[in-house]
Order: sequence, then C-alpha cells, then structure tokens
Amino acid sequence: MPGPDHLSVIVFSGTFEKVHYALVLGASAAATGRPTTLFFTMDGCRALLRPGEDGEPAWRHLPLDSGTGKGGAVDDSYGAKGVATFEELLMACVEMGVQFMVCEMGLRAMNLDHDTLRDDVPIQDGGVVTFLNDASKDGAMVFV
Repeated sequence: MPGPDHLSVIVFSGTFEKVHYALVLGASAAATGRPTTLFFTMDGCRALLRPGEDGEPAWRHLPLDSGTGKGGAVDDSYGAKGVATFEELLMACVEMGVQFMVCEMGLRAMNLDHDTLRDDVPIQDGGVVTFLNDASKDGAMVFV
C-alpha cells in the first residue's frame, strides 16, 4: 500500500525537541517526494522568529521538553554526534520546497506578527481553514 500523498504537520509545541523532530519529518517527507506543509501555531511560531541582535537564531532559546535548559546546547551536541542540526533541517526543508505556513491566530495569541519572523524562510500567512484546504484527503496529518 502506498504512503500518504501529502504530509501536513501542525507544529503546536514550542519545545526544541518537538520542533526539531517536525523538521525531521518535513525534510524526510520532502526527500521522498511528498509535498509537505509545516503549519506553525501558538508556541511553535517562536521557532521561526528572527535572530536576536547578537545574530543568534531565536530557536536556540527554545526550551527543552524537560524544562531544564535551552535547545542550543542540545543542538550543538546533535551536530557533534552527526545528527542533523536544527538549522540544517530548516534549510533542507526550504531548499526542498516544504511549505511553511504560520497561523495568524497563533501569532496574535503569542503577541507576535509576521514582521518578527525570519526573512530566509518563505512563510505563508494562513489560518486553520487555509491549512485544512492545503491538506490532501489521501495525505497524513501529524500534530507535534
């Protein structure tokens, strides 16, 4: 039986591990030829914030699931172990044409707006209806 013809991932969590794995899913699906949409909402939107004034990517400050630390240190350890880093996965998704969609409601709920998001990631504004209309009846939907 063939796999889903489209992967739609709702990136709701703002923890480093969950967003990192959503990027793993997105990059893997795109690498296997599946159209993929990553829909960032609520705390997940913070993963796409612009770098700080010091140039450090905002995602490095995402909390860990355990609540004991920040994602940057884990990402550094991933890179040292040969595990794809957050930035590598993010850029792979961009290069392979993964669609990035950011929930308008999620941005408002987090007191953010589109101008606070990264310039190097093509991000489409949308809402739940836009996301659902983008999904395929023969696709898979994952909530992270």
